[in-house]
Amino acid sequence: MEIRRKGNRRYDEIREIKITKNFLKYAKGSCLIEIGETKVICAVNYEDKVPQWLKDTGNGWITAEYSLIPSSTIERIPRSSISSGRTHEIQRMIGRSLRGVVDLKRIGERTFWVDCDVIQADGGTRIAGVIGGFVALVECLNKLKISGLIKVPVLKDYIGAISVGLVHGNILLDLDYSEDSLASIDLNVVMTGGGEYIEIQGTAEGYPFTKKQLEELLNLAEKGIKKVIEIEKEILKDEIMFLLGN
Repeated sequence: MEIRRKGNRRYDEIREIKITKNFLKYAKGSCLIEIGETKVICAVNYEDKVPQWLKDTGNGWITAEYSLIPSSTIERIPRSSISSGRTHEIQRMIGRSLRGVVDLKRIGERTFWVDCDVIQADGGTRIAGVIGGFVALVECLNKLKISGLIKVPVLKDYIGAISVGLVHGNILLDLDYSEDSLASIDLNVVMTGGGEYIEIQGTAEGYPFTKKQLEELLNLAEKGIKKVIEIEKEILKDEIMFLLGN
């Protein structure tokens, strides 16, 4: 069964990505990221201390918080001070992804908080959190670099993320909600600009998948992530080169 995608997207085409930098006045780094109809506000702030287990090691830390605002989905989500298991999983994914491309020794004993608030959800919110979180973090680190508060190079590489899945026998890149809800295989993939993996989250619904299918999905994800990183390079061209040490 051939799937007709919104906007007549090809199977290997990502949705339009828009990133508005400096979206918030008070955050040290921020952006609004829009991937299709998914919209996420990402903000970064820091404090000059680290978790107790990192004290006096000279290493810093990056952690993330993620939430859906009440009207971000079709049915209102109640506000709650208790995070769900899904929320914890996504927070950990975003934090791990960002730590994977930052030299934690060079940021000093600081904790960077990456807040990702979904204001409209249509699939790929965790992907948007990784990409938007990276853009906001680069803005924050650039300000610290200008102030002489961090050593460079502090970044190891760019980072990109995308979803892939199998929907009614069709392998698709960058799933929106209507596709994700029908997917029999669903992967979220995070990679560096150098093509190394940081995270692969994969599940099957109904029946297992083969190694060949996994390879096809990962190859398609890599294609999408290359496009994401091209977009990041254009958005961050004025900030990131010094942070990478180039």
